[in-house]
Amino acid sequence: MFLSLSLSAQNDIRKVEWLNGTWTRTNSKAGRSGFEAWTRKNNELVGRGITMKGADTAYVEKLKIVAKDGKLFYVADVPENKEAVWFEFTELKDKSFVCENAKNDFPKKISYTLEGNNLKAVISGDGKEVDYLFVKAK
Repeated sequence: MFLSLSLSAQNDIRKVEWLNGTWTRTNSKAGRSGFEAWTRKNNELVGRGITMKGADTAYVEKLKIVAKDGKLFYVADVPENKEAVWFEFTELKDKSFVCENAKNDFPKKISYTLEGNNLKAVISGDGKEVDYLFVKAK
């Protein structure tokens, strides 16, 4: 079910500013580490997701949250896709959000939830689910 967030998408970006900062992944596989870093730039939140293998960068994804046509979108630009993938916000609360794109192969759904200094991001679709657990860096 898609909820309309068209009231004032520009103002709604403020509702996800709790993402600002650097988040260190706490559940990386052995020998790996990762983080997400988010900053506010004009009327967007711009982020980077980095996975490290030892001291080497293994994976980089460019992320952003933007307002377009009166709606909010989470945009993921990853190396394996020719173009960035847009996920429409379907739920927005004080400290959490859900966004979806049923046409994407995987994930179809992305959710973020803030609990204190802990952040949980979940990507899911077609019966598969991957959790990313983060703690806010000091």
